[in-house]
Amino acid sequence: MSHSPDLPPDPWEGLKTFTAARIALGRTGTSIPLREALAFKLAHAQAREAVYSVLETDSLVAELAAFSGPVLRVSSQATTRPDYLQRPDLGRQLNDAARTALREQAAGECDLVIVLADGLSATALNTHAVPLLRLLLPELAAAGLRLGPLVLAEQARVALGDEVGQLLQAHLVLVLIGERPGLSAPDSLGAYFTYAPRPGLTDEARNCVSNIRPAGLPYTAAAAKLAWLLREAVRRQLSGVGLKDQADGLLAAGAE
Repeated sequence: MSHSPDLPPDPWEGLKTFTAARIALGRTGTSIPLREALAFKLAHAQAREAVYSVLETDSLVAELAAFSGPVLRVSSQATTRPDYLQRPDLGRQLNDAARTALREQAAGECDLVIVLADGLSATALNTHAVPLLRLLLPELAAAGLRLGPLVLAEQARVALGDEVGQLLQAHLVLVLIGERPGLSAPDSLGAYFTYAPRPGLTDEARNCVSNIRPAGLPYTAAAAKLAWLLREAVRRQLSGVGLKDQADGLLAAGAE
């Protein structure tokens, strides 16, 4: 930010290099400068746009097919975006067609099913899911985990993955989902996983790795953290409050 020669520099200015939060905005009289007011309006518009963004299903299916294995498309019981936003319960349940398709697809137990869901920011999934999977899937394969099909879910909440995992007879389900947009992060991807998934579970049964994006938790760090946690979940047969994230400490110790 440039300053008038008559005004001292804002002492917080240097901190802007460490955070995307709105600090050191300056002021004009009793108001913030016009540039900062317009930047706030732009960020608000981007957050609203992310909430109403849609999955780029054709391009996602094409990219996911490169990982080999089937890619399934499902939808929740929320038929429109307003329904999804106003009725969270509908986004947690598969529609009848999806249930039938998953029952027919189930071919015996697997260790892990990955669900890619639009959530509250399809933009996040469109942008970050495939780059993350490029790093994560080889680690999971090297760990010997048996992967089920990739499932692309529309109008989906996190808990939808529990039903998907149960129908596909998975020991563990991982849901990659667009998180609620913020005014500095309209494209944040979250990763939630649950051991022994089934409908009716609540948040204490899950683990979460959040803010996956280049400006937040980078893909490489997110993939390493998730790979460690997923291996531990399968080995210890649990998730949620009983599984503590010790990945950073163990990975650092191994590097010494």
